[in-house]
Amino acid sequence: MKKEFKRRMGVLMNISSLPSEFGIGCFSKDADTFVDMLVDMGCQCWQVLPISIIGAGNSPYSGLSSFAGNKLYISPLGLMRDGLLSPEEVEGYKYNGQPYNVDYAFAYSNSERYLWQAYLRVDEKLRKEILAFAKKEKWLKDYALFMHIAKYHSTNWTTWEKGLKEHNSEAIEAYYKKHENDVQFYFFEQYEFFKQWNAVKEKANSRGIKIIGDLPYYVATDSADVWANQKDFALDPKTDLPKYVSGVPGDAFAKDGQVWGNVIYNLKNMKEDEYSFLRSRVKHAFNMYDSLRIDHARALYNYFEIPYGDTTAENGKWKQGPGKELVNLFIKDNSDKEIILEDLGNLDDKCREFLDNTGLPTMRIFQFAFDGTMNIHIPHNYIKNCVAYTGTHDNTTLLDWLYNQNEGARSFALKYCGFSGSGWGIGGRECQSNKAVIKTLIQSSADMVIIPIQDLLGYGGDTRMNIPGTSEGNWKFRVAYEQMGTIDTGYYYDLNNTYGRINN
Repeated sequence: MKKEFKRRMGVLMNISSLPSEFGIGCFSKDADTFVDMLVDMGCQCWQVLPISIIGAGNSPYSGLSSFAGNKLYISPLGLMRDGLLSPEEVEGYKYNGQPYNVDYAFAYSNSERYLWQAYLRVDEKLRKEILAFAKKEKWLKDYALFMHIAKYHSTNWTTWEKGLKEHNSEAIEAYYKKHENDVQFYFFEQYEFFKQWNAVKEKANSRGIKIIGDLPYYVATDSADVWANQKDFALDPKTDLPKYVSGVPGDAFAKDGQVWGNVIYNLKNMKEDEYSFLRSRVKHAFNMYDSLRIDHARALYNYFEIPYGDTTAENGKWKQGPGKELVNLFIKDNSDKEIILEDLGNLDDKCREFLDNTGLPTMRIFQFAFDGTMNIHIPHNYIKNCVAYTGTHDNTTLLDWLYNQNEGARSFALKYCGFSGSGWGIGGRECQSNKAVIKTLIQSSADMVIIPIQDLLGYGGDTRMNIPGTSEGNWKFRVAYEQMGTIDTGYYYDLNNTYGRINN
């Protein structure tokens, strides 16, 4: 099946990076303001990183659940509109620190306080709505129980008492009855998350902006997903610990390889029930987004497994993935939806052929184009059915990339994009080198073009989102209020209008 996009441009901007008054971007009026800016640029889409609950290192790719939303994005202003907080109380939750990075420590403690304060004011009518929501969302009770047990014990569920560790239904029900009110706090948390997120998405859709979500292929080992679906994972029956974990050998992002630590799927067991767990994750994602990027999609063809406990990828081996059977099920389940496959890294010819033969769009990264081989990432080699980026959340910014090239490579890249003269290193609104690259992508045959917000702002490497292979200091970048207004929206509107990507 081949599903093509109409020509469009969008912006990659995570929720956490939005301006806000609460130390982290959230579902406030600032999200609506960002949508208005996208419309002013003539854009048709907004790509986010996973908005599910985050995990180790604040990474959205290693959350404690791939179904539950990140509570840090719940705005106190929304709770105030629902009558659960007063205006004076909201004032007390505002952040007085610097606006350029997320303050995760503040956001965690702050959200815990205002969510509990709001929860204690839930009346009987709202409680019925929350319980009805929990009944509909089949994953939610497991998530709520996991979070409550983990709060008083550990996210490492293998250390829990036998009945709970084994996800025994009788033990779980007994625990739930004993702690019912506190467990239902997590029902409330997710009810509010999805209520506020749906309002943001509805506003965006009403203005012609589609939301592109992001789904990690793997889930975190210490997660509600693994605890509640143990048969679907390659766990040692004696210890309940993983036999193997995920990662990759050396590539452009990390020359020595990466050990991600996610437990590998038990594909034999999954196949017996037609991959119901993986399919349910994709279906759930499409309840949250209009389109979906599947991260590390190469694992659909083959995946890299590393013995549990190894600290390097040296002893890892490639194994056969679920293949076309699972891809076809994704397409069948979501026939009217748009799926993008992340196909970056060192792919052999057979893996590339497999991904291309799915008919689903794959990715092209400008920063990978100038290695001297005229590869698939150079714009004149783009096919229509692809999504072109200046860079992803794992790349440095475009301006920093230019600074880090040798003079010959940089001169060729700028010449390729029609940039001549001096001043290529000037940042900000007047970053002409960035504008030339972005124009080249918008002119290209790629059906979709996505530009990270940092590249529209003309920022340097200190604003990159993530450095692969590192566990600290990532996912912090945030835009201040005054900076958002510096983007040259008129320039990009004209480009989208000229090259057939305009939001009508």
